[in-house]
Amino acid sequence: MTAIDAGSPDAAQDPSPVRGWLAILAVTLGIFALMTSELLPVGLLTPIGAALDLSEGTTALMVTVPGLVAAVAAPLVTVATARIDRRLVLALLIGIVGAANLASALATGFAVVLLARFLIGISVGGFWSLAGGIALRLVPERHVARATAVVFGGVETASVLGVPAGTLTGDLAGWRTAFAAVGVLGLISLACMVIVMPKVAPQRTLTFADLPRVLRTHRALRTGIAMTFLAVTGHFTAYTFLRPILLDGGVPDGMISVLLLVFGVAGICGNFLAGALVTTRLRQTVCGIGLLLTAAMVAVAIGSHDVWSAAAILVVWGLAYGAVPVTFQTWILDAAPTATEAASSLYVSTFNLSIALGAFAGGLAVDAAGPVSVLWIGGVLTVLVPPLIMIARRRSARPDPCRPPST
Repeated sequence: MTAIDAGSPDAAQDPSPVRGWLAILAVTLGIFALMTSELLPVGLLTPIGAALDLSEGTTALMVTVPGLVAAVAAPLVTVATARIDRRLVLALLIGIVGAANLASALATGFAVVLLARFLIGISVGGFWSLAGGIALRLVPERHVARATAVVFGGVETASVLGVPAGTLTGDLAGWRTAFAAVGVLGLISLACMVIVMPKVAPQRTLTFADLPRVLRTHRALRTGIAMTFLAVTGHFTAYTFLRPILLDGGVPDGMISVLLLVFGVAGICGNFLAGALVTTRLRQTVCGIGLLLTAAMVAVAIGSHDVWSAAAILVVWGLAYGAVPVTFQTWILDAAPTATEAASSLYVSTFNLSIALGAFAGGLAVDAAGPVSVLWIGGVLTVLVPPLIMIARRRSARPDPCRPPST
């Protein structure tokens, strides 16, 4: 293979632990800003729709558009920037996030908002595909697993702090203020990255031909892509509409941001719990994620809830989804250890395509059959994850006809 991939054994040459960890924290802040930007409309779906005179299904395009764009941008940005210092690329992408959110805050119409969301999609796809394996280039090998968990802790911290704080800000000061605050956060992330991150020069060129080749020659990677599609599409089919679902279930509007905070706290716990499990129980962790996501969606769907029962269910849901990023990224890196950038770009593309498809399908279902319908659709998808893993486990004992024989 002609591509490096940031995870090759010679990728990191005596990185400074202190500067490396500062860079990891800067990347984590960037991931936090990115994921807060992508998911912020979830908590503000109802007020944004009311302000712009849109249905909840149409407003959900604010989630669908960046997801679709990120799915395309992940491989495109990875290949197009293959010869460019990774620090420069990551800084540019996070700067776009800051500017796009400020544009959303100032937008006078939905078309401008969607254009800004388009730019956020480019940044999400490109940044995440490069950041997924960046720990391998920034810290000594013995710190890589912990650093990777920290980077993806930014995803869950966005849920625990970013989305609930953005929702609360939107409720108190208007949704435009919430987008402006995330825009400022993006610019702060840019400054941190420029100051503390060392140059991360590419070593060999990744080409478009490497992407299908990596997928074709790694059976476990194909399984990882399939499980990502099922779990993430199922989750976002329902989660995108969590606010109207909870409102219809009898939860007071003023408690929504609190419940999102509960979901996010559970997500952070799930992230670090999974980080401790994936080194020895990766398959079991993936199966557990699928089962818990399904159980939580079914529990919400089967009846009305007070705040306490809703909180208990969201703890389970948050634990399960919080485990997704670090668990699935670990699967992808293990599946293609000599091709981490190519594999990560395919994973990020699938992840964001799944976000978009989930939000889009959920929007159609909500407009046609009401909010509860998306819980059943999401549950059907996530319950397929454990059977997929069991089938893959049986097949893993057989030779992979697509993999060339080892020499």
